[in-house]
Formats: sequence, structure tokens, C-alpha cells
Amino acid sequence: MSGLRKAAVLLVQMGRDDSARVLAQMREAEVEELTTEIVRLGQIEAVVAADVISEFHELALAYRHVSQGGFDYARELLVASLGFDRAEDLIGRLSVHVRDVPFSFLLRADARQVLSFVQDEHPQTIALVLAHVPAHQASLILSGLSPELQSDVANRIAIMDRTSPEIVRRVEDTLERKLTAVLQPGDLSTVGGLQPLVDILNRADRATEKLILEGLAIRNAELADEVRARMFTFDDMASLDDKSVQLVLRQVETGDLALALKGVTEGVKEKIMGNLSSRAAENLRDEIDMMGAVRIRQVEESQAKILTVVRSLEESGELVIRRGGDDEFVS
Repeated sequence: MSGLRKAAVLLVQMGRDDSARVLAQMREAEVEELTTEIVRLGQIEAVVAADVISEFHELALAYRHVSQGGFDYARELLVASLGFDRAEDLIGRLSVHVRDVPFSFLLRADARQVLSFVQDEHPQTIALVLAHVPAHQASLILSGLSPELQSDVANRIAIMDRTSPEIVRRVEDTLERKLTAVLQPGDLSTVGGLQPLVDILNRADRATEKLILEGLAIRNAELADEVRARMFTFDDMASLDDKSVQLVLRQVETGDLALALKGVTEGVKEKIMGNLSSRAAENLRDEIDMMGAVRIRQVEESQAKILTVVRSLEESGELVIRRGGDDEFVS
């Protein structure tokens, strides 16, 4: 099965909402190619779908290990969990793909090493590098920069769209020589944008996040607001603990809540309903049903009001948001 067909199978198995989010990050030509392949799929045997999902999971796991500690580190972990032959196969396949990604040689470098090499570079160069490296590595590098440089770089990441492949190669070659790496430069040209910055900040410590957002607000208040809005989406309500959800609901108008729940995933709806009394949940369902069709803009406005409450409670320390899946808690 070709890689394109596997990708089409995976998107179908992911469901409409999640696959739409993935496609939104792709180029128009890639979207057209994938959607055409999806149309051609027809019936998918359960065993085929399971094999594709399993392969994707293993490759994603391998890439995560590589980005955390390099190929040797990834190989050790994969051998322990999947066995020698399967681990070698995954590492071999992954290494082919990684060589085609700009700045992939930085996967083998410690974040502190990269920081020492890039901190004196032009802010646009730093932004270009951070937009390519894994978010956890980028957040460590960003937090090591001076406060003024942090906000400047953050702003440049957010407004960056497409960069000439030649410029990317030139910057990569310069850093590669400094780090004495041996991997060949890549050819990807679409980098930056709001989402890479959000991913970086979601993995940064709270103090760094606050400092960067405050600096960004001074430079571009509208952009800072958009970054804040993306850092915790309404779908993320499902990730809050019950106590936090109840705290938020006490400060939300029923009408706003009903509008906000129009068209959300079942997971979010169940999380909200599960933290209301039986009577309140029933009344809320009735109100949602009576609304009928509503404008998307109205839904987004109501969700934004609730997210404002969430951010206010977080800033006051009344609730804690787990960011980037990296936080650890003890009880």
C-alpha cells in the first residue's frame, strides 16, 4: 500500500473533525491529492485499518523518541518495547524521512547547545530555527533568550508564513557547520505561523509564557490575543478536572453555555453535562434543542466568553491547566 493510501485510510479512521484539523495544516495540492485518494478508498477492511493505525502509532512514537534524545536514545527505547528487528526497521525508515526535514541535525543537539549558537543571531534567524525544531526543544531555547528578544522572536514566529527554501538552506548550512553535523539540508519551505508559537508556549513554563505574551502584546496586541485564544480551546474543556469545570460553570450564563455547546464533540458535551445536576443538565439539553440552527459566529462568541473565564481563573490560581501534556502532578 502506498504512503498516500495509508494516509487516506488513517484520515478516515480519525473521523471528520480530527481529519479536518490535519488537512487544514496542509498545502492545497496535498489536500486535493489526499481527498481524491479518500474518494477512491471504498470499503476498508478492519484488519487493514488496524495495521495502518498501528504503523502510524509506532512511527509517531519513534519520531517522538528521536526528537527527545536522538536516534541512539530512540533505538534503546524501541528495542525495549518492540524488539530489536522492529526497532531497527522503524529507525531506518524514520532516518530517511528526517534527513528531508530542515534543521533535523538539531534533533541530536542539546537545547542549551543550540541556544549558545543562536542567541547572538538575528531574531528572524532564531524564529526560523524555532519554527522547525520540536516544540519542547524550542520552548527551552526560547526561555533562555533575553526577555526583549523572546517577545521579538515570538512575534516573528507568529507572523511568519512562507520562507524561501534557499534562505532556509543557507541558515541551516551555517548552523550545521557550527555544530559540525553531517546531515544534508532539507527543502521544506512552509514554516512558522501561529500554531508553532502556540505549541512552543504550551510547553514553556508559566513565567516564560507570561513574559512572552506580555512582550508580544506591546508589539502586537491583536496577535497576542489570538495566541492566547489558541492556547486553550473550548475542546480542551474536556481535559480539565471535574472541580475546575464546576468552578468555570458557576461563572457562566446558561444561555452562553447552551450556545457554546452547539456542534462540539461528545467528549466536551459529556464533560460539561456530567458536572451539572441532573435537573440543570436536562434544562440545558432542552435549551440547546430549542435553539435550532445558530450562526457559527454566535457559537464562537459564547465559547470565547467561557474561555475568558477559564483564563481569568487560571491567572488567579484557582485552577491549573496542564500544558502540552508535559506537566506532572502528585497528590
